[in-house]
Amino acid sequence: MSQERIFKVLLAPHVSEKTERSADGANQVVFRVVKDASKQEIKRAVEELFDVKVRNVQTVLMKGKSKGFGRIRGRRSDWKKAYVALEAGQEIDFLGGE
Repeated sequence: MSQERIFKVLLAPHVSEKTERSADGANQVVFRVVKDASKQEIKRAVEELFDVKVRNVQTVLMKGKSKGFGRIRGRRSDWKKAYVALEAGQEIDFLGGE
């Protein structure tokens, strides 16, 4: 996998109440990733970008919500979410605090 692809696989960390619970209990981090990314690509990208060891990766394809504004109907696009479980003792700090 090229360096360019590594930077394109991970889009952003996904922060919600559910992801915070999984981060505390199971030592997991949740990322929003490109839809065509494989588990191996996600694992390698996280290991190279954050210098951590990844235990496993689980992916979920999130379906876009149907929205309406008056008589106008629309749909948000589908996206992919990756639950990345880290090895014991590994941690990713997004805030960069001490």
